[in-house]
Amino acid sequence: MSQILAPGTQAPDFTLGVTPDQPVSLRDFRGKPVILAFYPADWSPVCGDQMALYNEILPEFHRRGAELLGISVDGVWCHEAFAAHRHLHFPLLADFEPKGAVAKSYGAYRNGEGVCERALFVIDRNGAIFWSYCSPIAVNPGADGILDALERMTAKSPA
Repeated sequence: MSQILAPGTQAPDFTLGVTPDQPVSLRDFRGKPVILAFYPADWSPVCGDQMALYNEILPEFHRRGAELLGISVDGVWCHEAFAAHRHLHFPLLADFEPKGAVAKSYGAYRNGEGVCERALFVIDRNGAIFWSYCSPIAVNPGADGILDALERMTAKSPA
């Protein structure tokens, strides 16, 4: 398992494709919490279940003011088909070329397999990592850690 970036670290900015002609940058979300969900691959059973769970509780993330971004090394066309099949309502970003460059910058890349770790990051309004977690690759980490981090971050923020 990789050594992912720790809380308190400034989150590396990136720009990745969400469609062939639509890039998304982390800096676009400055001022609101962001959840980065790195996952190994579209179409794998554990990844499908994990992304479907996040889609189901997306209103809970939004209620806390947070945006969710899924990231894997699959290409935009693969993401588009996977998102349509699973009825996902959040962006899947393609860390495709150079392969895994963003995952590597977060310490969330598995060199041996050439895929992302199953790593989660909650980034605060100022672009710093508030919480991070790397799950064993075959285990769906669920959403409890994300929700807890968002609650603690909200409690810590001045009103």
